[in-house]
Amino acid sequence: MACAGDVPTLETLAAVTLLHDYVPDIRIRLVNVVDLMTLQPAAEHPHGLDDEAFDALFTRDRPIVFAFHGYPWLIHRLTYRRHNHANLHVRGYKEEGSTTTPFDMVVLNNMDRYQLALDAIRRIPRLRELGAEADERYRQTIARHKAYVIEHGEDMPEVRNWRWITAKS
Repeated sequence: MACAGDVPTLETLAAVTLLHDYVPDIRIRLVNVVDLMTLQPAAEHPHGLDDEAFDALFTRDRPIVFAFHGYPWLIHRLTYRRHNHANLHVRGYKEEGSTTTPFDMVVLNNMDRYQLALDAIRRIPRLRELGAEADERYRQTIARHKAYVIEHGEDMPEVRNWRWITAKS
């Protein structure tokens, strides 16, 4: 899982929590990109990572779900020369939504925690069989979310009050 931006980072952390709750033995690496230019090769930009460093973070063969606060095509353009580009799936701004709640905006742009977790389930080979069940759970949660927003004019408490809790050792 990868992310860039404050809201995408929050949603990605929440998606990681959901995945751990759903599949406790899952191993997930989360990469928070602060400087987008590091995604480019070192030969293209002074902040760019060389291929070895990039591959150490993003791997050469694992699926990557990347939540981004801008247009998804930008991440694809910055990474198109990278080894694992074919496994990169970017969720970002799609110019959907208007005046609504903060979480509803990410739902309308398909960048919410539930969609990110579902993307991971669909892309991890050993979890694909869980896809139909996860998809149905996602639909029910989003339907509940939409009904709550219409009735209360704010995000559901489980979203509004969500906080990252570190694992106990």
